[in-house]
Amino acid sequence: METPSHSEQRDGAPLRSTFVAIGLTVFGLLMAEFATLPAFLVDPSLLDAVMGGSLGDASMGGRTLLLMLNFVGMALAGVIYLLATDRGLSWIDLRVPTRNDWKYLIGGSVGIIVFLYAVSILFMLLDVPAAESQVMDIVGENQTMILIMIFIVFFFNAPAEEFLFRNVIQKRLYEGFSRTNAILVTSLIFAAVHLPMYLLAETFVATLASLTIMFGGSVIFGYLYAKTDNLLVPTIAHAVLNAFQFTMLYLAIEFGLDDAETAPSIILEAIALIPL
Repeated sequence: METPSHSEQRDGAPLRSTFVAIGLTVFGLLMAEFATLPAFLVDPSLLDAVMGGSLGDASMGGRTLLLMLNFVGMALAGVIYLLATDRGLSWIDLRVPTRNDWKYLIGGSVGIIVFLYAVSILFMLLDVPAAESQVMDIVGENQTMILIMIFIVFFFNAPAEEFLFRNVIQKRLYEGFSRTNAILVTSLIFAAVHLPMYLLAETFVATLASLTIMFGGSVIFGYLYAKTDNLLVPTIAHAVLNAFQFTMLYLAIEFGLDDAETAPSIILEAIALIPL
């Protein structure tokens, strides 16, 4: 995994590659925000919800459109970069999964879920708090919205984030770093992007704990991409993780696990860490 192929010879400028990666991230976030503007025109209640600090107060249709457009904008940023730099759409690593790809896909999907719960258990044993994701505020206890979120993570969230952070940013970093270091740099940036989601945590330790989970998850997704050079592998693993979390949240609400004194708290702890 350390030896670059002919198409990814390092240019000897890791600092330049890092600045490009950061610039791409900022561009992706700006495009994501810009792309959501039509949602506010379609549903003005979104503006009141944002100003009031709770998207959960907006209509379900408005929230759905806002999230979908957000990820469309993020993906569009990656496409613009590829076209502007003459890398072209052939830079996108999409193909039918091979038997080897399926091995990493299945192993990675199981591994990322195990990782999430292993870290959650460790945090509980060490009494380390973790910040709750803003996704919980968006979804609330609306079971229909939870089902919509499963659709969004499969067709918008995971594809957009993995395309930008893995197929564009991580792959661009191969030109200045070994694949291992490119994964680590990408994961640091990926975790930093999620910082605003956890800034309102009660303690700095809670914020740091949540960002550690973001970093670890990104390392796993980055490893899957580096080993397969197939964007579908980390994308599906990412979608499976989030869909699993939302499914558990749906079941927790359906069966009242969040209110039961004997509720499996480890399940609910991991649900609260949903990254989006």
